[in-house]
Amino acid sequence: METADLTNPIFTDEEAARVHLEGLLWPHGPVCPRCGVVAEATLLAGKSHRPGLWNCRPCDEPFTVTVGTVFERSHIPLNKWLLAMHLMAASKKGVSALQLQRMLGLGSYRSAWFMAMRVREAMRETGTGPLGGEGRIVEADETYYGRSNTGAPTTPKGMTRPHKDRRPKRAVVALVERGGNARAFHVADADKETVARIVTDNVALASRLHTDESRLYVGADEHTATHETVKHSAGEYARGDVHCNSAEGFFGVFKKGMTGVYQHCDEKYLARYLDEFSFRHNTRTKLGFSDKERAALAAKGAAGKRLTLHQPESHSA
Repeated sequence: METADLTNPIFTDEEAARVHLEGLLWPHGPVCPRCGVVAEATLLAGKSHRPGLWNCRPCDEPFTVTVGTVFERSHIPLNKWLLAMHLMAASKKGVSALQLQRMLGLGSYRSAWFMAMRVREAMRETGTGPLGGEGRIVEADETYYGRSNTGAPTTPKGMTRPHKDRRPKRAVVALVERGGNARAFHVADADKETVARIVTDNVALASRLHTDESRLYVGADEHTATHETVKHSAGEYARGDVHCNSAEGFFGVFKKGMTGVYQHCDEKYLARYLDEFSFRHNTRTKLGFSDKERAALAAKGAAGKRLTLHQPESHSA
């Protein structure tokens, strides 16, 4: 992780942070979040108006750069938000809410936890096309992390109480374009129908699909140009350019971060953590992104998204 320049005004001064955010979200002038008109607003100055307050001339409604973003209605200063985004974008395996609370001087763990969830929402991928394409390779693999909250624990013979570790595991399916982007999905059940739907919806038809010998991917060649496999059960992990090493590497970073940094994650939030790890993978240094650029992309991703404490988690596959 690159060391953040903590003397940078955007991390220490709320006004500088606001101006920086306006430059990222409004490169062509202020954008009204209600009517969408660009550069048709008047800055409201004076002691009776808070800094950065604009009034849209077409719809006559006031707004600031935080309206319609994950920052809206937050009492945490914008400079602390930008520092939190830099820290979470720059750390390969993530930053815990307790660490954010200490580093940002936040009043409570709850505030730090909710802040991190909003940053993950900003990192969530939206509006992109399928992975792969002609001559491109997409790897598909599944893994399991933690025990599901659903399903009652069973009582093994000879035991007087249920054993929590007998609950079903949480399934995660990942698609990784070799040398490109990754998408990960938390699924209730990693069955053949669910996996086929994920492949069909997210992989271009002209792609080469690489998987292990799992029966989940039988028939996947109907949705891609070719389907090639490696047989892990026979000790085969690569055959020429056929392998799933990119997907397994993605899962390796994900599990190390979840175990070593976050330690615990309620199942209903697992998809958000997958968004975070996918975002950093898709903006990794190997693809030419710096920590500063990665944090800027996260800030841009805050636009058009809102997240409240009681908002349901509904973007799992």
